[in-house]
Parts: sequence; structure tokens; C-alpha cells
Amino acid sequence: MGGFKHLVVVKFKEDVEVEVILKGMEKLVSEVDAVKCFEWGQDIESPEMLRQGFTHAFLMTFEKKEDYTAFTTHPTHIAFSATFVAAIDKFVVLDFPSVVAKSPA
Repeated sequence: MGGFKHLVVVKFKEDVEVEVILKGMEKLVSEVDAVKCFEWGQDIESPEMLRQGFTHAFLMTFEKKEDYTAFTTHPTHIAFSATFVAAIDKFVVLDFPSVVAKSPA
């Protein structure tokens, strides 16, 4: 699946209940049809010097860039973004058309 990707890598603030944020993220993507796939994970392997404090990654897949653009202005996304931003210490965001070099088996 190629499409358009939205990748967010974060370090949550120390006092944040991460599970609450994760449930909110899952609720968000379930309510927005433009999101075709949502994946997330917590780093458990990388040495600290490589991870630079980042702990979680979130990846959303959209069919096309226009669907991502519609997602960014969706009222549910706007409402959740305030909660999400307040919970993170630092983050990196990459939005890109994806190139499939090897398809899943």
C-alpha cells in the first residue's frame, strides 16, 4: 500500500497517562474515514543515543495527499490535537508520499 503517510514520533511528558492518549488516538482514527490504516508502537530496542528521548511512533496511511489534508481540518482531529500536543515533550512530524520498495507477502 503506497499512498500518503503521516508519521509522528514523540516523547511524552513524564506525568502523562500514555494509555489515555493512545485510546484517544484510536478513537480519532476510527471516526475519520480518510485514515485507511493506523499503526503505532513504542520503542523497546534502540539505544538512547539513537532514539534521542523519543518513545512512540504513530503512522497513518491515506489514499492520497488530499485525504490527509481533509484529515488535518476534520473537527475531531482539531479537537484531539490540543490534547495530544499538551501531552508531548517533543515531537517530529513527516508527511510524505510513500514509495513501496517491497510489498508485504
